[in-house]
Amino acid sequence: MAGGFAVLLGPAALQAQAAEVSYATRCIPPAGIGLPDVNGTTKVEITAPATAKVGDTVDLVWKFTQAASKNPDIIDLPANSVQPSGTLKAAGAQTASVAMQGPRENPAIPKGGAMVLSAMKGTLKLTAAGQVTLTPDAYVVNAMSTDTKCAPTEPVGPAATITVTAGGSSSGSPDPSQSPSPSPSPPQSSPPPSASPSPSSSGGGGQTDFTGKVVDVPYTCASPIGEKKATSPVQINAKKNGGGYDLTVQFKKSVMDSPIDIPADSVKPSMRIVLGGADQGAVKVTGPTNKAAIKSGAPIEIPDLTGTYKPGATGTSTLAPGVLTIEALGTTTTCTPDRSAVSLTLDTAEQASGASGGGNGSGSSSSSSGGGTSTGGGLAETGAGDHGALKALGLLAGTAVLLGGAVFTYLPGRRRTR
Repeated sequence: MAGGFAVLLGPAALQAQAAEVSYATRCIPPAGIGLPDVNGTTKVEITAPATAKVGDTVDLVWKFTQAASKNPDIIDLPANSVQPSGTLKAAGAQTASVAMQGPRENPAIPKGGAMVLSAMKGTLKLTAAGQVTLTPDAYVVNAMSTDTKCAPTEPVGPAATITVTAGGSSSGSPDPSQSPSPSPSPPQSSPPPSASPSPSSSGGGGQTDFTGKVVDVPYTCASPIGEKKATSPVQINAKKNGGGYDLTVQFKKSVMDSPIDIPADSVKPSMRIVLGGADQGAVKVTGPTNKAAIKSGAPIEIPDLTGTYKPGATGTSTLAPGVLTIEALGTTTTCTPDRSAVSLTLDTAEQASGASGGGNGSGSSSSSSGGGTSTGGGLAETGAGDHGALKALGLLAGTAVLLGGAVFTYLPGRRRTR
C-alpha cells in the first residue's frame, strides 16, 4: 500500500525527515564595541525533498531550533529587527554553496530571553545523479544594519540527504545563484552639488526673509561598533521677527533607509546651528516626531527643524549646520559634521540676552559644537559633551553576544524641495 501511494504521489511528495544537527559555534561581534567572541551551540533542522531528478530545482529550508546565545540582560530587542542569512553546503553527487536567507521577522525578545531567528530558505538545482548531502555552515545575524558573523568550530554532520535520479536534462554548468550573496549595505548615494547662490547679507531695506544656500555636510556618527559616514545637503533659512529671527533647517536628501519598522511618534530630531562671524554660540532647532510609521527599507526623513535666533552681537554673523541629534525608541544618536559649512549670513543687531558669548560660557565658534545656545523654546541639551561620540545608545550596546551590537544611526532624511 505504501509503495502504491509513492507511485501515485511521485518522488517530490516524499519529504526528508528534518533531522536536527547540533554544532559548536563561534560568533564574532562587529569590531570596536569591546565585546569578546561568543562560543555557543547552534541547533538546526534542514528540510529538503527525499528524492528528486536531475534538472529539478528543489526548495530547502533551514530552521533554527537554538541560536548560539541568549539576548544579554541589557535591553529588550524590538520585534522584526533581526534577519539571518547563511550558507548550506551540498556535497556528494554534486557540490554547491547554497545561499540561504530568512525574513526580518522575530517577536520582541526580552533581556535574557532566547534568541529567535526566522527560518531561512534557498533553492538548489540538481545537476548529477546520486546522493546529495546538505550541511549547515556559517551564518550571519543582521540587526539594524550591523552584522555578527557566526561559524562552526567543529566538523558538522549532514542534516538532510536527497536521492537524485537521472531523468531531467542538465547543462552541467554551475548554477551562479548558489553562491552566497553578501548582505546588502544601506545606499550611500552622493548628493548633487550645491546649486543655490551664496546668500547676501542684509542690514536694511525692509527685507524679512533670508534664504541660505544648500551646503553639503559630511557627517561622522560614532557608535560603540565604529563610525558611520554620510553626506547630506542642508539649507538654513531665516525670517526676521522683531529683533530676532525664526530659523528653518531643511535636509534635502535621504542618505539611509530605515533598518527596522519604526512606530509613529517615536523619532525626535534636533540640531545645533553654529554661529560665527560677529556672533558666537549655537542655536537649538527641533523638529516634530514622525507622524506615520516608517517601514523597514523606507527612507528616513528628517522634517523641517525650527527655532529662534536672538543675536548677541552687532555685525555680520554666519550660521552653519552643527551637531545633529536623533532621539528614538529611548535612545539618542549624535552625528557630528566633519567640517563647517556656512549656509546663511545675516547682518545682526545685538539683542538683550542674545547668543554671543553663550549660555554655557564657551564663547567659541571654532568647533562644530559652537559655544552657547539660544533655543527659543527648543529642547533641553541632549548631545554628547564633546559631540564626537554617540551617547545613551542602550538599544545598541546591549544587542551583543549573538547580535554583536546594533547600529541604530539616523542620518539626514530626504526632503522634497519646496
